[in-house]
This record gives sequence, structure tokens and C-alpha cells, in this order.
Amino acid sequence: MTEDTPKMSPAEAAGRAMVARTSFEKEAVWLPVLAVNHWNAGEMVITGKTFTDCVIEGPAVMAVMNGTTFDGCNMGAAANPRNLLLKPLGDKIVGAIGMADCRFVRCRFAQVAFTGDDALLAELESGISAGNSAMEQAGGDAA
Repeated sequence: MTEDTPKMSPAEAAGRAMVARTSFEKEAVWLPVLAVNHWNAGEMVITGKTFTDCVIEGPAVMAVMNGTTFDGCNMGAAANPRNLLLKPLGDKIVGAIGMADCRFVRCRFAQVAFTGDDALLAELESGISAGNSAMEQAGGDAA
């Protein structure tokens, strides 16, 4: 007797395990892979995840949605923080990775740009500018 049910590939199993996780700690997270695994599971927005002391890697554009917070994060190196922020020109954001009700704690972002509504972009710009000023005063390089 043969089994008609196809077996899950190791890649698919790993992707499903990633989608099922609610927390990530002290690890590198490649945002494009996280997004594709969610999309393959039928979830178009990444929701309800907590990232602590992680490196969040692009290249990617993150659409910061309702309930997503950043606590003590390094949003990325840029002499002009506005270079990390993209303002949508239409009424919808297409092609970005949506993050809702996610929490980022002491994470570092590498090659990630951010988009969202005007209030969010202003808040991120203010926070990134303050972080760069503090880094420069400490003798670091804000690029």
C-alpha cells in the first residue's frame, strides 16, 4: 500500500516552525525570509511577535502597523535619518513587509527602511535623530 499524502519538505517544515514562533531572542532574523514564510502560510502581515536583542536584517521595507513598538533599538546607521524612512504616496502600501502588534526590544536593524503613516514617520525620525546624536557624543559613527 502506498501513501498518497505528500511529505513536507525540510524547508517547508522550517518555514512553518518559524511562523508558529511568537518570540525571537539573541538571533539574526532575515526579514525577507520571515515575510515569505508568513505569506506561504496565508498570513500577509506578521503579527504578535516579540524580538529581543536580535539583528533584524534586510534588504527590506517594513510597514510599521498598529501596536508595533521599538524599545531601545538601533534603527540603522544613517547620517540623515530620513534616508531610512519612506513616505507612501497613495492610500495603500504595496511591496512592504507588514508588522502589526510586534515588539522590538534592544534590536539592531541592518538595511531595513521603514514606512507608515505621517505620525509614525515623524516619531521614528525623532527617535533615530536622538539615537544618532547620542552615538556621536559617545564617539561613535552615525554614518
